[in-house]
Amino acid sequence: MKYDHKLSSKVLAHLSQVVGDRLSTKKVDLLTYSRDYWPITLHWMLKGKLPALPDAVVWPENKEEVEEIVKIAHETSIPIYAYGGGSGVLGGTIPEKGGIIVDLKRMRSIKLHEEDLLVEVEAGTNGYYLEKYLNKKGYTLGHFPQSLYPSTVGGWIATKATGQFSTKYGGIEDMVLGLDVVLPWGESIELKPHPRSATGPDLKGIFIGSEGTLGIVTKAWLKIWPYPEKRVNLSFASENLNDALDSVRRILRRGAKPAVVRIYDTIETKRHFYNFEKAYGKVATVMILEGDTRTVEAEEKIVGEEFKGTPIGEGPVDHWLKTRFNVKEASEFAPLGVVFDTIEVSINWSKATQLYNEVSKAMRSVKGTLFASAHASHFYPQGVCFYFTFAGVPKGDPTEYYNKVWDATMRATLNVGGAISHHHGIGRQRREWLQEELGNAFEVLRRIKDALDEKRIMNPGNMGV
Repeated sequence: MKYDHKLSSKVLAHLSQVVGDRLSTKKVDLLTYSRDYWPITLHWMLKGKLPALPDAVVWPENKEEVEEIVKIAHETSIPIYAYGGGSGVLGGTIPEKGGIIVDLKRMRSIKLHEEDLLVEVEAGTNGYYLEKYLNKKGYTLGHFPQSLYPSTVGGWIATKATGQFSTKYGGIEDMVLGLDVVLPWGESIELKPHPRSATGPDLKGIFIGSEGTLGIVTKAWLKIWPYPEKRVNLSFASENLNDALDSVRRILRRGAKPAVVRIYDTIETKRHFYNFEKAYGKVATVMILEGDTRTVEAEEKIVGEEFKGTPIGEGPVDHWLKTRFNVKEASEFAPLGVVFDTIEVSINWSKATQLYNEVSKAMRSVKGTLFASAHASHFYPQGVCFYFTFAGVPKGDPTEYYNKVWDATMRATLNVGGAISHHHGIGRQRREWLQEELGNAFEVLRRIKDALDEKRIMNPGNMGV
Protein backbone atom coordinates (compact mmCIF):
# COMPACT_ATOMS: atom_id res chain seq x y z
CA MET A 1 0.00 0.00 0.00
CA LYS A 2 1.53 3.31 -1.08
CA TYR A 3 1.48 6.14 1.44
CA ASP A 4 0.68 9.57 0.03
CA HIS A 5 2.37 11.64 2.77
CA LYS A 6 -0.89 12.98 4.12
CA LEU A 7 -2.84 11.86 7.17
CA SER A 8 -6.58 11.59 6.73
CA SER A 9 -8.94 13.28 9.15
CA LYS A 10 -10.01 9.79 10.25
CA VAL A 11 -6.46 8.84 11.20
CA LEU A 12 -5.93 12.14 13.03
CA ALA A 13 -9.18 11.65 14.91
CA HIS A 14 -8.15 8.13 15.86
CA LEU A 15 -4.77 9.35 17.12
CA SER A 16 -6.49 12.09 19.08
CA GLN A 17 -8.65 9.50 20.81
CA VAL A 18 -5.47 7.85 22.03
CA VAL A 19 -3.37 10.86 23.12
CA GLY A 20 -5.86 13.72 23.34
CA ASP A 21 -4.26 17.12 22.75
CA ARG A 22 -0.79 15.54 22.81
CA LEU A 23 -0.93 15.51 19.02
CA SER A 24 0.25 18.24 16.69
CA THR A 25 0.22 19.00 12.98
CA LYS A 26 1.46 22.57 13.51
CA LYS A 27 4.22 23.58 11.10
CA VAL A 28 6.48 24.70 13.94
CA ASP A 29 6.32 21.23 15.48
CA LEU A 30 6.75 19.44 12.16
CA LEU A 31 9.81 21.59 11.47
CA THR A 32 11.24 20.92 14.93
CA TYR A 33 11.03 17.17 14.39
CA SER A 34 12.27 17.20 10.81
CA ARG A 35 15.89 16.57 11.77
CA ASP A 36 18.32 15.44 14.42
CA TYR A 37 21.89 16.70 14.97
CA TRP A 38 23.22 15.33 11.66
CA PRO A 39 25.80 18.05 10.83
CA ILE A 40 25.13 18.32 7.10
CA THR A 41 21.51 19.28 7.77
CA LEU A 42 22.77 22.54 9.30
CA HIS A 43 24.09 23.52 5.89
CA TRP A 44 20.82 22.50 4.25
CA MET A 45 18.75 24.56 6.67
CA LEU A 46 20.96 27.62 6.21
CA LYS A 47 20.00 27.41 2.54
CA GLY A 48 16.32 26.97 3.35
CA LYS A 49 16.23 23.24 2.62
CA LEU A 50 14.59 20.64 4.84
CA PRO A 51 15.61 16.97 5.02
CA ALA A 52 11.94 15.88 5.33
CA LEU A 53 8.78 16.72 7.24
CA PRO A 54 6.56 14.40 9.27
CA ASP A 55 2.80 14.76 9.01
CA ALA A 56 2.12 14.65 12.74
CA VAL A 57 3.87 14.46 16.10
CA VAL A 58 2.45 12.58 19.09
CA TRP A 59 3.60 12.50 22.72
CA PRO A 60 2.45 9.26 24.39
CA GLU A 61 2.63 8.91 28.17
CA ASN A 62 2.67 5.14 28.59
CA LYS A 63 3.24 1.84 26.80
CA GLU A 64 -0.46 1.32 26.13
CA GLU A 65 -0.65 4.56 24.17
CA VAL A 66 2.42 3.57 22.14
CA GLU A 67 0.74 0.25 21.34
CA GLU A 68 -2.38 2.00 20.08
CA ILE A 69 -0.41 4.50 18.00
CA VAL A 70 1.57 1.70 16.36
CA LYS A 71 -1.61 -0.28 15.69
CA ILE A 72 -3.10 2.71 13.88
CA ALA A 73 0.07 3.10 11.81
CA HIS A 74 0.15 -0.60 10.99
CA GLU A 75 -3.51 -0.80 9.98
CA THR A 76 -3.14 2.21 7.67
CA SER A 77 0.47 1.54 6.49
CA ILE A 78 1.66 4.92 7.79
CA PRO A 79 5.38 5.33 8.52
CA ILE A 80 6.28 5.81 12.17
CA TYR A 81 9.48 7.09 13.81
CA ALA A 82 10.49 6.79 17.46
CA TYR A 83 12.10 10.00 18.75
CA GLY A 84 14.17 10.60 21.88
CA GLY A 85 16.39 13.63 22.39
CA GLY A 86 17.18 14.33 18.75
CA SER A 87 20.92 14.17 19.47
CA GLY A 88 21.79 11.53 16.85
CA VAL A 89 24.36 12.67 14.29
CA LEU A 90 23.54 10.42 11.32
CA GLY A 91 19.98 11.35 10.36
CA GLY A 92 18.53 8.31 12.11
CA THR A 93 15.17 9.93 12.91
CA ILE A 94 14.59 11.92 9.72
CA PRO A 95 11.02 11.17 8.53
CA GLU A 96 11.98 10.72 4.88
CA LYS A 97 8.70 8.95 4.04
CA GLY A 98 6.47 11.30 6.01
CA GLY A 99 4.22 9.87 8.70
CA ILE A 100 4.12 10.04 12.48
CA ILE A 101 6.87 11.04 14.91
CA VAL A 102 6.45 9.37 18.32
CA ASP A 103 8.27 11.46 20.92
CA LEU A 104 8.76 9.29 24.03
CA LYS A 105 10.07 11.93 26.45
CA ARG A 106 6.87 11.96 28.53
CA MET A 107 7.65 8.35 29.45
CA ARG A 108 10.29 8.90 32.12
CA SER A 109 9.50 6.87 35.25
CA ILE A 110 12.39 5.38 37.25
CA LYS A 111 12.29 2.51 39.74
CA LEU A 112 15.37 1.41 41.65
CA HIS A 113 16.01 -2.23 42.60
CA GLU A 114 18.91 -1.83 45.01
CA GLU A 115 19.47 -5.44 46.08
CA ASP A 116 19.54 -6.56 42.44
CA LEU A 117 21.73 -3.62 41.32
CA LEU A 118 19.15 -2.75 38.66
CA VAL A 119 17.23 0.33 37.60
CA GLU A 120 13.91 0.00 35.77
CA VAL A 121 13.50 3.03 33.54
CA GLU A 122 11.17 4.15 30.76
CA ALA A 123 12.65 4.89 27.36
CA GLY A 124 12.01 8.65 27.35
CA THR A 125 14.04 9.26 30.50
CA ASN A 126 16.73 11.88 30.08
CA GLY A 127 20.23 10.48 30.61
CA TYR A 128 21.53 13.34 32.74
CA TYR A 129 18.59 13.18 35.15
CA LEU A 130 18.82 9.39 35.39
CA GLU A 131 22.48 9.62 36.42
CA LYS A 132 21.72 12.39 38.94
CA TYR A 133 18.89 10.30 40.42
CA LEU A 134 21.18 7.30 40.79
CA ASN A 135 23.98 9.40 42.29
CA LYS A 136 21.64 10.66 45.03
CA LYS A 137 20.80 7.06 45.86
CA GLY A 138 24.46 6.06 45.98
CA TYR A 139 24.81 4.49 42.52
CA THR A 140 25.96 5.17 38.99
CA LEU A 141 25.01 3.79 35.60
CA GLY A 142 28.47 4.58 34.27
CA HIS A 143 27.05 5.67 30.91
CA PHE A 144 28.27 9.13 29.88
CA PRO A 145 27.86 9.75 26.14
CA GLN A 146 28.84 13.21 24.93
CA SER A 147 25.11 13.71 24.35
CA LEU A 148 24.32 12.98 28.03
CA TYR A 149 22.37 16.21 28.58
CA PRO A 150 19.81 15.91 25.73
CA SER A 151 19.79 12.14 25.04
CA THR A 152 17.39 9.48 26.33
CA VAL A 153 17.62 5.87 27.44
CA GLY A 154 15.60 4.72 24.44
CA GLY A 155 17.92 6.58 22.09
CA TRP A 156 20.96 4.94 23.69
CA ILE A 157 19.47 1.49 23.15
CA ALA A 158 18.26 2.21 19.63
CA THR A 159 21.69 3.40 18.46
CA LYS A 160 23.79 1.00 20.59
CA ALA A 161 25.46 3.94 22.26
CA THR A 162 28.49 3.94 24.49
CA GLY A 163 29.86 6.52 26.88
CA GLN A 164 33.11 8.14 27.87
CA PHE A 165 33.59 5.76 30.82
CA SER A 166 33.06 2.64 28.72
CA THR A 167 36.46 1.03 29.25
CA LYS A 168 35.25 0.14 32.77
CA TYR A 169 31.45 0.04 32.46
CA GLY A 170 30.97 -1.07 28.85
CA GLY A 171 28.51 0.11 26.22
CA ILE A 172 24.73 0.20 26.60
CA GLU A 173 24.52 -3.38 25.30
CA ASP A 174 26.51 -4.47 28.39
CA MET A 175 24.08 -2.68 30.70
CA VAL A 176 20.72 -3.83 29.32
CA LEU A 177 19.30 -6.87 31.14
CA GLY A 178 15.67 -6.56 30.05
CA LEU A 179 13.43 -4.70 27.62
CA ASP A 180 9.82 -3.86 26.89
CA VAL A 181 9.33 -3.44 23.13
CA VAL A 182 6.27 -2.54 21.06
CA LEU A 183 6.42 -4.54 17.84
CA PRO A 184 5.45 -3.17 14.39
CA TRP A 185 1.88 -4.46 14.59
CA GLY A 186 1.23 -2.88 18.01
CA GLU A 187 1.73 -5.83 20.34
CA SER A 188 4.35 -5.53 23.07
CA ILE A 189 6.76 -8.08 24.47
CA GLU A 190 8.68 -8.18 27.75
CA LEU A 191 12.18 -9.60 27.78
CA LYS A 192 12.72 -10.15 31.50
CA PRO A 193 15.81 -8.86 33.33
CA HIS A 194 17.52 -12.09 34.42
CA PRO A 195 21.24 -11.90 35.31
CA ARG A 196 21.78 -14.46 32.56
CA SER A 197 19.65 -17.03 30.78
CA ALA A 198 20.10 -19.82 28.24
CA THR A 199 16.55 -19.64 26.87
CA GLY A 200 17.43 -19.56 23.21
CA PRO A 201 19.07 -16.69 21.30
CA ASP A 202 19.35 -13.37 23.08
CA LEU A 203 16.34 -11.54 21.66
CA LYS A 204 17.39 -8.27 23.33
CA GLY A 205 20.20 -8.11 20.82
CA ILE A 206 17.72 -7.86 17.94
CA PHE A 207 16.45 -4.53 19.25
CA ILE A 208 19.64 -3.03 20.71
CA GLY A 209 21.09 -1.06 17.82
CA SER A 210 18.08 -1.55 15.54
CA GLU A 211 17.49 2.24 15.36
CA GLY A 212 13.71 2.08 15.44
CA THR A 213 13.44 -0.22 12.41
CA LEU A 214 12.12 -3.29 14.26
CA GLY A 215 10.03 -1.86 17.08
CA ILE A 216 9.86 0.82 19.77
CA VAL A 217 11.59 0.25 23.10
CA THR A 218 9.38 1.58 25.89
CA LYS A 219 11.23 0.40 29.00
CA ALA A 220 14.57 -1.11 30.01
CA TRP A 221 16.16 -2.73 33.01
CA LEU A 222 19.77 -1.59 33.32
CA LYS A 223 22.70 -2.70 35.47
CA ILE A 224 23.98 -0.16 37.96
CA TRP A 225 27.08 0.12 40.16
CA PRO A 226 27.73 1.50 43.65
CA TYR A 227 28.96 5.07 43.35
CA PRO A 228 32.78 4.95 43.23
CA GLU A 229 34.45 5.66 46.56
CA LYS A 230 37.79 6.64 45.05
CA ARG A 231 38.88 8.35 41.84
CA VAL A 232 42.38 8.93 40.50
CA ASN A 233 43.09 11.28 37.58
CA LEU A 234 46.24 10.67 35.52
CA SER A 235 47.69 12.10 32.34
CA PHE A 236 50.77 11.45 30.23
CA ALA A 237 52.70 12.85 27.30
CA SER A 238 54.12 10.39 24.75
CA GLU A 239 56.47 10.92 21.83
CA ASN A 240 54.17 9.17 19.37
CA LEU A 241 50.73 7.62 19.07
CA ASN A 242 51.94 4.03 18.83
CA ASP A 243 53.74 4.21 22.18
CA ALA A 244 50.61 5.47 23.93
CA LEU A 245 48.40 2.86 22.29
CA ASP A 246 50.78 0.06 23.19
CA SER A 247 50.91 1.21 26.81
CA VAL A 248 47.13 1.03 27.13
CA ARG A 249 47.05 -2.34 25.39
CA ARG A 250 49.43 -3.77 28.01
CA ILE A 251 47.45 -2.24 30.87
CA LEU A 252 44.24 -3.89 29.68
CA ARG A 253 45.97 -7.24 29.13
CA ARG A 254 46.83 -7.27 32.82
CA GLY A 255 43.16 -6.92 33.76
CA ALA A 256 43.06 -3.29 34.85
CA LYS A 257 39.98 -1.37 33.72
CA PRO A 258 40.41 2.40 33.76
CA ALA A 259 37.02 4.08 33.53
CA VAL A 260 38.30 6.64 31.03
CA VAL A 261 41.20 6.44 28.59
CA ARG A 262 41.59 8.97 25.80
CA ILE A 263 44.69 9.28 23.62
CA TYR A 264 44.94 12.42 21.45
CA ASP A 265 47.15 12.66 18.39
CA THR A 266 49.49 15.66 18.14
CA ILE A 267 46.92 17.78 16.27
CA GLU A 268 44.16 17.19 18.82
CA THR A 269 46.58 17.61 21.71
CA LYS A 270 47.32 21.11 20.40
CA ARG A 271 43.58 21.79 19.96
CA HIS A 272 42.46 20.57 23.38
CA PHE A 273 45.48 20.94 25.68
CA TYR A 274 47.20 24.07 24.33
CA ASN A 275 47.56 25.45 27.87
CA PHE A 276 49.74 22.55 29.00
CA GLU A 277 53.34 23.09 27.93
CA LYS A 278 54.48 19.53 28.67
CA ALA A 279 51.79 18.13 26.36
CA TYR A 280 52.14 20.56 23.48
CA GLY A 281 53.61 18.90 20.41
CA LYS A 282 53.27 15.47 22.03
CA VAL A 283 50.56 12.80 22.19
CA ALA A 284 48.44 13.42 25.31
CA THR A 285 46.64 10.69 27.23
CA VAL A 286 44.07 11.35 29.95
CA MET A 287 42.98 8.55 32.24
CA ILE A 288 40.52 8.16 35.12
CA LEU A 289 40.51 5.23 37.54
CA GLU A 290 37.50 4.85 39.82
CA GLY A 291 35.70 2.34 42.01
CA ASP A 292 36.50 0.50 45.22
CA THR A 293 39.57 2.01 46.90
CA ARG A 294 41.70 -1.13 46.86
CA THR A 295 40.80 -1.92 43.27
CA VAL A 296 41.75 1.59 42.17
CA GLU A 297 45.05 1.40 44.06
CA ALA A 298 45.89 -1.89 42.31
CA GLU A 299 45.00 -0.42 38.90
CA GLU A 300 47.07 2.70 39.58
CA LYS A 301 50.08 0.49 40.29
CA ILE A 302 49.59 -1.40 37.01
CA VAL A 303 49.28 1.86 35.07
CA GLY A 304 52.47 3.15 36.67
CA GLU A 305 54.32 0.00 35.67
CA GLU A 306 53.04 -0.16 32.10
CA PHE A 307 52.52 3.35 30.74
CA LYS A 308 55.66 4.46 28.90
CA GLY A 309 55.26 8.22 28.86
CA THR A 310 55.89 11.31 30.97
CA PRO A 311 53.33 11.90 33.75
CA ILE A 312 51.96 15.45 33.46
CA GLY A 313 49.56 15.62 36.41
CA GLU A 314 45.83 16.04 36.95
CA GLY A 315 45.49 19.33 35.06
CA PRO A 316 44.71 17.89 31.61
CA VAL A 317 42.10 15.56 33.13
CA ASP A 318 40.43 18.42 34.99
CA HIS A 319 40.38 20.40 31.75
CA TRP A 320 38.84 17.46 29.87
CA LEU A 321 36.17 16.98 32.54
CA LYS A 322 35.17 20.64 32.24
CA THR A 323 34.97 20.64 28.43
CA ARG A 324 33.91 17.07 27.56
CA PHE A 325 30.30 17.89 26.67
CA ASN A 326 31.21 20.77 24.35
CA VAL A 327 29.78 19.92 20.90
CA LYS A 328 29.33 23.39 19.47
CA GLU A 329 31.87 23.28 16.62
CA ALA A 330 29.50 22.05 13.90
CA SER A 331 26.89 24.72 14.62
CA GLU A 332 29.51 27.47 14.95
CA PHE A 333 31.35 26.61 11.74
CA ALA A 334 28.37 25.93 9.44
CA PRO A 335 27.37 29.62 9.03
CA LEU A 336 30.98 30.31 7.98
CA GLY A 337 30.79 27.74 5.21
CA VAL A 338 33.00 25.25 7.03
CA VAL A 339 31.91 21.59 6.90
CA PHE A 340 32.78 19.92 10.21
CA ASP A 341 32.03 16.39 11.39
CA THR A 342 33.29 13.44 13.41
CA ILE A 343 33.47 9.77 12.38
CA GLU A 344 34.12 6.92 14.84
CA VAL A 345 35.35 3.49 13.77
CA SER A 346 36.92 0.52 15.56
CA ILE A 347 39.76 -1.88 14.88
CA ASN A 348 41.75 -4.70 16.49
CA TRP A 349 45.09 -3.85 18.08
CA SER A 350 47.14 -5.50 15.35
CA LYS A 351 45.93 -2.96 12.78
CA ALA A 352 45.26 0.06 14.98
CA THR A 353 48.14 2.26 13.83
CA GLN A 354 47.55 1.27 10.20
CA LEU A 355 43.89 2.30 10.40
CA TYR A 356 44.77 5.64 12.00
CA ASN A 357 47.28 6.38 9.26
CA GLU A 358 45.10 5.23 6.36
CA VAL A 359 41.95 7.06 7.47
CA SER A 360 43.87 10.27 8.25
CA LYS A 361 45.47 10.11 4.80
CA ALA A 362 42.10 9.41 3.12
CA MET A 363 40.43 12.39 4.80
CA ARG A 364 43.25 14.76 3.86
CA SER A 365 43.21 13.54 0.27
CA VAL A 366 39.78 15.07 -0.35
CA LYS A 367 40.14 18.50 -1.91
CA GLY A 368 38.99 21.24 0.47
CA THR A 369 40.00 19.53 3.71
CA LEU A 370 41.57 21.94 6.19
CA PHE A 371 42.56 19.35 8.77
CA ALA A 372 41.94 15.76 9.86
CA SER A 373 42.79 14.47 13.32
CA ALA A 374 41.80 11.78 15.79
CA HIS A 375 41.78 10.55 19.33
CA ALA A 376 41.35 7.01 20.62
CA SER A 377 38.32 7.15 22.87
CA HIS A 378 37.23 3.62 23.84
CA PHE A 379 39.44 0.65 24.64
CA TYR A 380 39.14 -3.12 24.91
CA PRO A 381 41.61 -5.96 25.44
CA GLN A 382 41.02 -6.75 21.76
CA GLY A 383 41.18 -3.29 20.21
CA VAL A 384 40.28 0.36 20.13
CA CYS A 385 37.87 2.99 18.81
CA PHE A 386 39.28 5.94 16.86
CA TYR A 387 37.21 9.11 16.79
CA PHE A 388 38.21 11.14 13.73
CA THR A 389 37.45 14.82 13.17
CA PHE A 390 37.60 16.65 9.87
CA ALA A 391 36.87 20.16 8.67
CA GLY A 392 36.89 21.59 5.18
CA VAL A 393 35.84 24.53 3.05
CA PRO A 394 34.51 23.20 -0.26
CA LYS A 395 34.31 25.49 -3.26
CA GLY A 396 31.06 23.95 -4.46
CA ASP A 397 28.23 21.97 -2.88
CA PRO A 398 29.04 21.23 0.79
CA THR A 399 27.07 17.97 0.57
CA GLU A 400 29.30 16.71 -2.24
CA TYR A 401 32.44 17.44 -0.24
CA TYR A 402 30.91 15.96 2.91
CA ASN A 403 30.00 12.71 1.17
CA LYS A 404 33.44 12.43 -0.44
CA VAL A 405 35.14 12.60 2.95
CA TRP A 406 32.73 10.05 4.37
CA ASP A 407 33.24 7.71 1.44
CA ALA A 408 37.02 8.01 1.70
CA THR A 409 36.85 7.26 5.42
CA MET A 410 34.52 4.29 5.07
CA ARG A 411 36.58 2.85 2.20
CA ALA A 412 39.82 3.16 4.14
CA THR A 413 38.24 1.57 7.22
CA LEU A 414 36.83 -1.36 5.24
CA ASN A 415 40.12 -1.87 3.40
CA VAL A 416 42.04 -2.14 6.67
CA GLY A 417 39.37 -4.43 8.18
CA GLY A 418 37.79 -2.11 10.73
CA ALA A 419 34.15 -1.66 11.73
CA ILE A 420 32.51 1.35 10.05
CA SER A 421 30.75 2.41 13.26
CA HIS A 422 31.63 2.09 16.93
CA HIS A 423 28.86 3.94 18.78
CA HIS A 424 27.02 6.47 16.60
CA GLY A 425 25.16 3.79 14.64
CA ILE A 426 24.20 3.74 10.96
CA GLY A 427 21.29 6.13 10.40
CA ARG A 428 20.93 7.51 6.89
CA GLN A 429 24.49 8.72 6.46
CA ARG A 430 26.19 5.32 6.82
CA ARG A 431 23.56 3.09 5.23
CA GLU A 432 25.23 2.77 1.83
CA TRP A 433 28.24 1.00 3.38
CA LEU A 434 26.39 -1.29 5.81
CA GLN A 435 25.87 -4.14 3.35
CA GLU A 436 29.56 -4.20 2.48
CA GLU A 437 30.42 -4.24 6.18
CA LEU A 438 28.07 -7.13 6.97
CA GLY A 439 28.51 -9.15 3.80
CA ASN A 440 26.08 -12.06 3.58
CA ALA A 441 24.87 -11.28 7.09
CA PHE A 442 23.04 -8.25 5.70
CA GLU A 443 20.51 -10.69 4.22
CA VAL A 444 19.81 -11.97 7.74
CA LEU A 445 19.11 -8.43 8.88
CA ARG A 446 16.87 -7.81 5.88
CA ARG A 447 14.88 -11.00 6.54
CA ILE A 448 14.41 -10.08 10.20
CA LYS A 449 13.06 -6.72 9.01
CA ASP A 450 10.69 -8.44 6.56
CA ALA A 451 9.46 -10.85 9.23
CA LEU A 452 8.81 -8.28 11.95
CA ASP A 453 7.85 -5.26 9.87
CA GLU A 454 6.16 -6.70 6.78
CA LYS A 455 4.53 -3.36 5.95
CA ARG A 456 7.85 -1.53 6.43
CA ILE A 457 6.39 1.27 8.53
CA MET A 458 9.08 1.39 11.24
CA ASN A 459 11.55 4.17 10.40
CA PRO A 460 11.56 3.27 6.69
CA GLY A 461 14.84 3.89 4.91
CA ASN A 462 16.97 3.95 8.04
CA MET A 463 20.03 1.66 7.95
CA GLY A 464 19.11 0.77 4.37
CA VAL A 465 16.85 -2.11 5.41
